[in-house]
Amino acid sequence: MAIAETTRAQMREVLDRYPRKRSALMPLLHLVQADEGFITPEGVTLVAELVELTEAEVTAVSSFYTMYLKRQSGRVRVGVCINSLCAVLGGDEIWDALVDHCGTGNNQTTDDGAVTLERIECQAACTHAPVMTANWEFLDDMTVEKAKQVVDDARAGRPIQSTRGPAVRSFADAERTIVGVDDGLVADGDHRDDRILAGLRLAQQNGDAERSAEAERRGAQTVKGN
Repeated sequence: MAIAETTRAQMREVLDRYPRKRSALMPLLHLVQADEGFITPEGVTLVAELVELTEAEVTAVSSFYTMYLKRQSGRVRVGVCINSLCAVLGGDEIWDALVDHCGTGNNQTTDDGAVTLERIECQAACTHAPVMTANWEFLDDMTVEKAKQVVDDARAGRPIQSTRGPAVRSFADAERTIVGVDDGLVADGDHRDDRILAGLRLAQQNGDAERSAEAERRGAQTVKGN
């Protein structure tokens, strides 16, 4: 598999961002995945040459992080959080239902190449548990039926709207966004999350109450002193 010239041009642009070539290693690996669907031996060789590292060093990085894949991904990569909070609130049930619904297991792809299922330990979105992702876009407050619908829409080529962000795009497009290639979608979808800010608002309210109480104490002391 040969990496496309357009992807090679993007790799050169990424290299120009960094004063040290090796700092571009991780985004370049994502560009390999955007082009080929996973980290191929050819991709490792090319990246090693570009960042002036050994293939062993590049392989060490690509094999450590779970977002770098060892096999071809489907067009939509569906991640299901099965960490503690998501699991007890329905994540385990959702995972079992999707495995049965798709006839696949962890890091396996449906026969039509449309959907790859992945067990994910944490999505950092516990306020919306149970949580899923589709090509790294959030799908919050999921149920078994909603999860099945996401998979069915992906297999049928129907649009999928993320909960907090743009419509779900192809795996390749999502990988390029991770690298920093402008996708023009910064204003697409509602990125606000009122629920996740509840703790901040409570802290602000408590802080205001404490400041008000302190002002009252100082006022009382002033009156008493006079």
